Amino acid sequence: MGAYATINPATGEALAEFPVISDREVDAILDRAHTAYLSWRETPLAQRTAALARAAQLSTERIDELAKLLTLEMGKPLMQAQGEVMLVASIFKYYAENAEKFLADEVLDAVGGGEAVVRTEPIGVILGVMPWNFPYYQVARFAAPNLALGNTIVLKHARNCPQSALAMEKLLHDAGIPKDAYINAFIDSRQVAEIIADPRVQGVSLTGSEKAGSAVGEVAGRHMKRYVLELGGSDPFIVLEDADVDGAVKEAVMGRVMNAGQACTASKRFIVVDSVYDEFTQKFIGAMTQIPTGDPTDPATMVGPLSSAQAAKDLGELVKDAVDKGAELHSAPQPDGGGAYYAPAVLTGVTSEMRAFSEELFGPVATVFRVPSPQAAVELANSSPFGLGGSIFTKNLDLARELAGDLETGMVWINAVTGSSAELPFGGVKRSGVGRELGKYGMSEFANKKLVRVPQPA
Repeated sequence: MGAYATINPATGEALAEFPVISDREVDAILDRAHTAYLSWRETPLAQRTAALARAAQLSTERIDELAKLLTLEMGKPLMQAQGEVMLVASIFKYYAENAEKFLADEVLDAVGGGEAVVRTEPIGVILGVMPWNFPYYQVARFAAPNLALGNTIVLKHARNCPQSALAMEKLLHDAGIPKDAYINAFIDSRQVAEIIADPRVQGVSLTGSEKAGSAVGEVAGRHMKRYVLELGGSDPFIVLEDADVDGAVKEAVMGRVMNAGQACTASKRFIVVDSVYDEFTQKFIGAMTQIPTGDPTDPATMVGPLSSAQAAKDLGELVKDAVDKGAELHSAPQPDGGGAYYAPAVLTGVTSEMRAFSEELFGPVATVFRVPSPQAAVELANSSPFGLGGSIFTKNLDLARELAGDLETGMVWINAVTGSSAELPFGGVKRSGVGRELGKYGMSEFANKKLVRVPQPA
């Protein structure tokens, strides 16, 4: 396996390289993380949350330097990169302020009287395997609740954002998290499997591809380790006949092209009832094909490059397969020259024989489908192997709530695209993963819910 490397996707220029560490170094890291756990779990909660509060403050203070690294390493437009850093600050702040409430003992009404209390306790070292599309946010939503709980973390980041990984590690250490309670590790997939199997490690959280999630879940299950998997998505965006079409188009564009469409919760399948299909599709195509790609360091840029030349190639192959099999592509001219750019586009006439029907389009390309009714929209939405998020656009909120109950997803947003906020649980069903992050649920996935029972004396 190759080294971790910073390669600017806007230019293709290789800027920095970091070697994969040795097995001996991995063993030493696990010793350090386990030893740190034994003391970190006993550290007063107020001290742990104070470090998270300081991390929130440092995120805000360092917003410019942190954002520039995102733009450099994975091409995120500068304004969106700054938005990611502010989201990270809000997550650290949220757990700093709410951990005491989430970790409070739960008193049960036990049959037979006496005392029954459930305590929420840490379990040990947790491995995090994080992706490149949101290099800080993905780490924060995993690390913040676990550090507050008293677990310690070994973090394997994506190979193309090593400097972002190191920046996050430094921020947490500067905030007061002990150096051995959060350790960044440049490791390969073989070492990931060996770490999961190690008895010093009690769980693993992965955000990434279906393939990676299946591999991690298999190893974790074999060794009886807890796991959370946040995987792919092909979120439906349903437009009903009474929707505000102009408002829906505006949301549709943002839901498809933010982060150059490289988000598991990006709106990807636009399912529109027949009576408004022509109007919505015409306006949507018009808006999408007028969005230029540009330099991600320019504050005015909405769509920068994809994360790599390979990512652009993979997206192009999915689009070509659809067009070769009869779909119609609506796109501005594809950019010439260097860089991993791909122009926003819309595919219509997509059928089940095409890869674009069932595979995730991880880039700024939308598929639009015509359906005869709200029920047909839900049926098509549920035909996907994924079940992460979804959106419903209608003025009839009662109908929207009813249809939300029928969607096979972990999240449904009404008259808005799927988003993320520190207090809201995040996760999916089916091939989109296992478990939840954020909100109070983020404190429970890697916790021991310990019952302490004192029966009523006879």
